[in-house]
Amino acid sequence: MPNIKSAVKRVKTIEKRRALNASQKSALRTAVKAADQAVVATDVEAAKAALIVATKKLDKAVTKGLIHKNAAARKKSRLAKKLNALSAQA
Repeated sequence: MPNIKSAVKRVKTIEKRRALNASQKSALRTAVKAADQAVVATDVEAAKAALIVATKKLDKAVTKGLIHKNAAARKKSRLAKKLNALSAQA
Protein backbone atom coordinates (compact mmCIF):
# COMPACT_ATOMS: atom_id res chain seq x y z
CA MET A 1 0.00 0.00 0.00
CA PRO A 2 1.40 3.41 -0.88
CA ASN A 3 2.39 5.87 1.83
CA ILE A 4 1.98 9.08 -0.14
CA LYS A 5 -1.49 10.63 -0.12
CA SER A 6 -1.65 11.23 -3.88
CA ALA A 7 -0.53 7.65 -4.56
CA VAL A 8 -3.28 6.33 -2.25
CA LYS A 9 -5.80 8.39 -4.19
CA ARG A 10 -4.47 7.08 -7.52
CA VAL A 11 -4.87 3.49 -6.33
CA LYS A 12 -8.52 4.15 -5.44
CA THR A 13 -9.18 5.95 -8.73
CA ILE A 14 -7.51 3.27 -10.81
CA GLU A 15 -9.51 0.54 -9.07
CA LYS A 16 -12.78 2.37 -9.81
CA ARG A 17 -11.81 2.85 -13.47
CA ARG A 18 -10.71 -0.78 -13.78
CA ALA A 19 -14.04 -2.02 -12.46
CA LEU A 20 -16.00 0.29 -14.77
CA ASN A 21 -13.91 -0.66 -17.80
CA ALA A 22 -14.30 -4.37 -17.06
CA SER A 23 -18.06 -3.97 -16.76
CA GLN A 24 -18.35 -2.05 -20.03
CA LYS A 25 -16.06 -4.45 -21.89
CA SER A 26 -18.11 -7.40 -20.63
CA ALA A 27 -21.34 -5.78 -21.81
CA LEU A 28 -19.70 -5.14 -25.19
CA ARG A 29 -18.64 -8.77 -25.57
CA THR A 30 -22.14 -9.92 -24.60
CA ALA A 31 -23.74 -7.65 -27.21
CA VAL A 32 -21.40 -8.89 -29.96
CA LYS A 33 -22.02 -12.49 -28.94
CA ALA A 34 -25.80 -11.94 -28.97
CA ALA A 35 -25.61 -10.55 -32.51
CA ASP A 36 -23.52 -13.54 -33.60
CA GLN A 37 -25.97 -15.99 -32.04
CA ALA A 38 -28.95 -14.29 -33.70
CA VAL A 39 -27.24 -14.73 -37.08
CA VAL A 40 -26.49 -18.39 -36.33
CA ALA A 41 -30.14 -18.90 -35.35
CA THR A 42 -31.11 -17.43 -38.78
CA ASP A 43 -33.45 -14.92 -37.14
CA VAL A 44 -33.12 -11.88 -39.43
CA GLU A 45 -35.16 -9.43 -37.33
CA ALA A 46 -33.44 -10.33 -34.07
CA ALA A 47 -30.07 -10.21 -35.81
CA LYS A 48 -30.77 -6.70 -37.13
CA ALA A 49 -31.77 -5.47 -33.68
CA ALA A 50 -28.77 -7.15 -32.06
CA LEU A 51 -26.44 -5.65 -34.69
CA ILE A 52 -27.70 -2.14 -33.89
CA VAL A 53 -27.09 -2.69 -30.17
CA ALA A 54 -23.63 -4.19 -30.79
CA THR A 55 -22.68 -1.33 -33.12
CA LYS A 56 -23.69 1.25 -30.52
CA LYS A 57 -21.68 -0.49 -27.82
CA LEU A 58 -18.64 -0.82 -30.09
CA ASP A 59 -18.75 2.87 -30.99
CA LYS A 60 -19.15 3.83 -27.34
CA ALA A 61 -16.19 1.62 -26.39
CA VAL A 62 -14.02 3.39 -28.96
CA THR A 63 -14.89 6.84 -27.61
CA LYS A 64 -14.10 5.68 -24.07
CA GLY A 65 -10.79 4.16 -25.16
CA LEU A 66 -11.71 0.57 -24.28
CA ILE A 67 -10.85 -0.80 -27.71
CA HIS A 68 -9.05 0.51 -30.79
CA LYS A 69 -11.18 2.08 -33.51
CA ASN A 70 -9.92 -0.35 -36.15
CA ALA A 71 -10.84 -3.31 -33.94
CA ALA A 72 -14.36 -1.94 -33.57
CA ALA A 73 -14.61 -1.31 -37.33
CA ARG A 74 -13.45 -4.87 -38.00
CA LYS A 75 -16.01 -6.37 -35.62
CA LYS A 76 -18.85 -4.23 -37.03
CA SER A 77 -17.86 -5.14 -40.58
CA ARG A 78 -17.79 -8.86 -39.86
CA LEU A 79 -21.16 -8.75 -38.10
CA ALA A 80 -22.71 -6.75 -40.95
CA LYS A 81 -21.27 -9.17 -43.51
CA LYS A 82 -22.83 -12.13 -41.68
CA LEU A 83 -26.18 -10.35 -41.47
CA ASN A 84 -26.11 -9.44 -45.16
CA ALA A 85 -25.37 -13.04 -46.10
CA LEU A 86 -28.27 -14.16 -43.91
CA SER A 87 -30.62 -11.57 -45.44
CA ALA A 88 -29.64 -12.61 -48.98
CA GLN A 89 -30.31 -16.24 -48.07
CA ALA A 90 -33.78 -15.59 -46.65
